[in-house]
Amino acid sequence: MATFDTSFLGDSLLGRLSFRSGTLPDKQALPAGRHNLGIASERDAVLIVPDGLQPGVPVSLLVMFHGAGGSADKVLPFLIDHAYLRGFLLLLPQSQFPTWDLVVGGNGPDLERLDKALHEVASHFSIDPSRLGFAGFSDGGSYALSVGVTNGDVVSHVIAFSAGFMSVFQQNGTPRIFIAHGLEDEQLPIETSARPHVAKLKAVGYDVTSLEFRGPHRIEPPVVALAIDFFLKPMAQL
Repeated sequence: MATFDTSFLGDSLLGRLSFRSGTLPDKQALPAGRHNLGIASERDAVLIVPDGLQPGVPVSLLVMFHGAGGSADKVLPFLIDHAYLRGFLLLLPQSQFPTWDLVVGGNGPDLERLDKALHEVASHFSIDPSRLGFAGFSDGGSYALSVGVTNGDVVSHVIAFSAGFMSVFQQNGTPRIFIAHGLEDEQLPIETSARPHVAKLKAVGYDVTSLEFRGPHRIEPPVVALAIDFFLKPMAQL
């Protein structure tokens, strides 16, 4: 990936989040179940809270970005059981436009609302900085990959399901990366998306797990299960 002089641009235009993990919550923990976070009047961010979280014990957080024309409810069914069974918080932001701001024309309101959502979650729960993942499908995968690498000093894991592009002006930190793509994907062919992304990321030293599967442009539940294992794998097993 090329390096550009971006000193004349503000951090938010470059895709940088103000959120930093490690802050102590100052509000009561939310009960188990589904919650709207109240950061937007329409297409609010959704948080899934599993049972059995221990007060004061840092918890893993996975952020999942939907695809173009999608919503939180489109991708939630693929992940909600994993969150409940394996005990991690699941945050589902929703784009303000038909797809994410970065795809439409650059970082803007969606990045701002993501920042607000992360701050709101951290006001209720102590987030484990070693298990704060960004994941997404299609345009959401491109968003997770782009914003995750840009904020890799905050994000520990990046998971891209059938992502189309990667737009990165700054590389920060060293998140572990999981890229999965269908061999029969006619919408975003693997030859012009996943494979060059993997090559570029490995060339600059990222730890990348690449999975190519038989199938078209869709979320495959067995692939999701492998991605969750990747996200939650104990550090001693790396």
